[in-house]
Amino acid sequence: MLKKKQDISFFFNPKSIAVIGVSPIPGKLSYVILENLKKAGFPGAIYPVNPKYSSINNLRCYKSITETNDNIDIAVIVLPAPVVADSLKSAGKKVRGAIIISSGFKEIGDEGKRLEEGIKEIAEKNSIRIMGPNCMGIYDTVSKIDSFFIRGDRIKRPIRGGISIISQSGSFAATIMDELASEDVGVARVINYGNRIDVNESDCLEFLTDDEETKVVALYIESVNDGRRFVEAASRCTRKKPVITVKVGRRDAGVHAAKSHTGAMTGRYEIYSAAFKKAGIIEVDGYEGFKDACRILNIHSQVKGKRILIITDGGGIGVRITDACDNSGLEVTGLSEEIKKRLLSKLPPFCAVGNPIDLTGSVTDEYYITALEEGLKNGFDIVIMAILWGPP
Repeated sequence: MLKKKQDISFFFNPKSIAVIGVSPIPGKLSYVILENLKKAGFPGAIYPVNPKYSSINNLRCYKSITETNDNIDIAVIVLPAPVVADSLKSAGKKVRGAIIISSGFKEIGDEGKRLEEGIKEIAEKNSIRIMGPNCMGIYDTVSKIDSFFIRGDRIKRPIRGGISIISQSGSFAATIMDELASEDVGVARVINYGNRIDVNESDCLEFLTDDEETKVVALYIESVNDGRRFVEAASRCTRKKPVITVKVGRRDAGVHAAKSHTGAMTGRYEIYSAAFKKAGIIEVDGYEGFKDACRILNIHSQVKGKRILIITDGGGIGVRITDACDNSGLEVTGLSEEIKKRLLSKLPPFCAVGNPIDLTGSVTDEYYITALEEGLKNGFDIVIMAILWGPP
């Protein structure tokens, strides 16, 4: 792993971005990136770099980064894998960080791994921080950066909000962006770091912990580079803001898929799950759970306690919710005897007075109100109401 010469905050407030290997042909990935940077309203300088052209998309095109007068904060590299290292070498110390979009590295085998080692050596020599390779980079509504190579008519971009997403998978990042945008759920920053030869999940967590624009951190994880550092970074972050995660590659088939996808080497799922609990991370189950958590935490602050009151008009669904709460580490505790007596005096005898409170199919509006008013006197942190058919 590279020696950490500087933090990664400059990736999220750059004054200049170069796109190396940009094409003048609309639809090409590099052209789409250039177009997306302009559409996002990036306020800094944009430098297209391609020795074959004098201008692209109404911007002056440079033969190389060394031709520019300015030092470059971020170089977005869209070149064939075998020439990426040479591009970094020629840029030298003019570049602070690089987002390497190109694929064809360790995810394809030994030759790709050798290419990555060459990039790491050059980057370390020149103190360049690397995001990627095999990534989409950054979508940032705060700094108005969009290095994703998918057009806006294919993947909708979310509005500005308080959720920041860290994803090893580019397709996951793009898909969740599109769905959150469709539901008007805003994001602050979306980071896809791909093969993480340098910048990884812990770097991103450390930055987002102190980022005032980020209210919630959401993690998609295939594997973790440095377990100890990750737990320390996540623990510090969860003391300031909610952190949710979905862990993929839980079983052998998923581990193999992750390895061929980003070259990730995953460990036993049980170890990850224990680490998440130790760090205070909220683990969710699958894509839908991840999306739901983003939606909920976007509009509600995190509840500190774990004591749950369940009110329903169907016994079976109450049992199912109780199981789900128990599996999530929540506490479905009983009612005090005093509360039970008051409920029994105010509700019909066919209602089950416990936790869950089952008001049955004969429920009325008044039953719900009574159950809520009396139940809340027991000091619960969260109330879950499951209304199957409601009052007649």
